[in-house]
Amino acid sequence: MSTSLWNFALDLYARPGVEQACLRLQDEHDTDVCLLLCGAWLQRRGVRCTALRAEQLRRLAQGWQGDVIRPLRELRRQWKEQAAQDEALAALRERLAQLELDAERELLRRLEDLSGPWPAEVGGTADWLAALAGPDADRAALDCLAAAARA
Repeated sequence: MSTSLWNFALDLYARPGVEQACLRLQDEHDTDVCLLLCGAWLQRRGVRCTALRAEQLRRLAQGWQGDVIRPLRELRRQWKEQAAQDEALAALRERLAQLELDAERELLRRLEDLSGPWPAEVGGTADWLAALAGPDADRAALDCLAAAARA
């Protein structure tokens, strides 16, 4: 039985330690969490990781992250302190957080549209998380994500 990338991501993100690992990768290593969630989904499905496929996913995610998600996140973070003192701004900040989540959901949909047709292959998956995270990513955080995805 196949599950959508969005549902997989929601389930995985709710597992113990995963949210903290993802935020550490995002905040300390500038890693695209949506891309990693997609990688975990592909790994779980048994899809072979190739350099071409990893590059296709990175290319697709890079533009959406840079043009849509990151600006929303930065604005939401900029408003954090002021929103604690201003109810109207706090309400706008909440709407901004929902818009950021909607943008992440759209990126996951796009990643699924690209990679969903890739077939599962018995015994031949490489480490999608390592391929998509880059060489400077926090290995302990990646291991946490990988373990949760396997569970």
